[in-house]
Amino acid sequence: MPSDTSGGPRRPRNPYARLFAIPGATAFTVGNLVARLPMGMFSVSAVIMISGARGSYALAGAVTATGLAATALVAPWTARLVDRHGQARVAVPATLVAALGSLSLLLCVRYGAPDWTLFASYAATATTPNTGGMSRARWAHLLGDDARAVHTANSFEQAADELCFMLGPVLAAFLCGALFPQAGTLTGVVLLVSGVLLFTAQRATEPPPRLRTTTASPTPPAPPSPLRARGMAPLLAAFLATGAVFGSLEVVTIAHADGQGHKAAAGLILALQAAGSCAAGLVYGAVRPRGPLDRRHLLCTAAMAALMTLPLLAVTATGSLLVLAGALLVAGMATAPTMVTGMTLVQRRTPEGRLNEGMTLAVTGILGGIACGAAGGGWAVERLGTTAGYGVPVAAACCALLLSSAQACATSTPGRRRPARPRASTAA
Repeated sequence: MPSDTSGGPRRPRNPYARLFAIPGATAFTVGNLVARLPMGMFSVSAVIMISGARGSYALAGAVTATGLAATALVAPWTARLVDRHGQARVAVPATLVAALGSLSLLLCVRYGAPDWTLFASYAATATTPNTGGMSRARWAHLLGDDARAVHTANSFEQAADELCFMLGPVLAAFLCGALFPQAGTLTGVVLLVSGVLLFTAQRATEPPPRLRTTTASPTPPAPPSPLRARGMAPLLAAFLATGAVFGSLEVVTIAHADGQGHKAAAGLILALQAAGSCAAGLVYGAVRPRGPLDRRHLLCTAAMAALMTLPLLAVTATGSLLVLAGALLVAGMATAPTMVTGMTLVQRRTPEGRLNEGMTLAVTGILGGIACGAAGGGWAVERLGTTAGYGVPVAAACCALLLSSAQACATSTPGRRRPARPRASTAA
């Protein structure tokens, strides 16, 4: 990074400008953003495509839940291969397999194949690499022990996630409505493959494989599993509950907008929730973090649980899509800080050499939660109505709060502070 010592170049005062002053940072970020945009497109496109062709939100929710559950199983294995062999060697073939799964789903829906083929096709997308995790691993590799810069980078990455979730549903809903029902999925495939190819082409910033063997030296012992790290299990469970918030909100909001006769507006309404989270994430990354990380995560999760009651109140009191959109905008402002602090905790606790795997386990928890939330939201909508359906994200957020409390207790030691992981300093 540019030096701020006397006689050298002045470091930019904006923390985000300091990040992108690093050579190669802009190039890999552009590719990663293109690859990440379909993250907000595929599930919405699948729900619109399947519900339109088969007339069942329950089936659409179950198919997307199956694909996300399969991703939860496959993604850690893919990330372990990335840590061992490098990002470029693993991500490209994994992306091509996932693209074939999405195209298979498109064709099965288009030509009326049996329902089981939809589940099988969407499950094949589980090999999609965690591009967000790979990008965070690059920042960790480039920034080293600069904890404040790592905090800013994590905040930027979370804002990028939210930006993709903000633009993705809007783009998917527009393409599926204005062109044809399969247009969202087809566009997502093109963006995913193009973005991954561009991202992996930036080899100068790629972290080196940790477990590469040579003929001159024996294979080094593998680092311990991130799952064995202290406090990691309840933290991952909190990610699972947070994912359930996202998954249930998506399905319930699409169904509610459809019930109001404005199905095409669902993507825009969901985009407002992501917009609130994106803005909050950028602001959170620009400020100096204060207080213990566990306490910050607990406070952010409590704020998320409180704000998630707003969409339920909006629908119960008015039923207006305009009021619901405002409630989702405000409710989203707590999700990015929650995710940023959670991801930083994961980075602190993951053993050296398994960073991609550790962060992918967190994303796996989110995806598993989205799957459960999508299935639970779809069930609630069909049996209880959309108003009751908005109780699902409230319950999931309260579960996340309880689990955050549990992980804080699991890592607290009376009378002494838990030492930081050697790879990153806890100082700001």
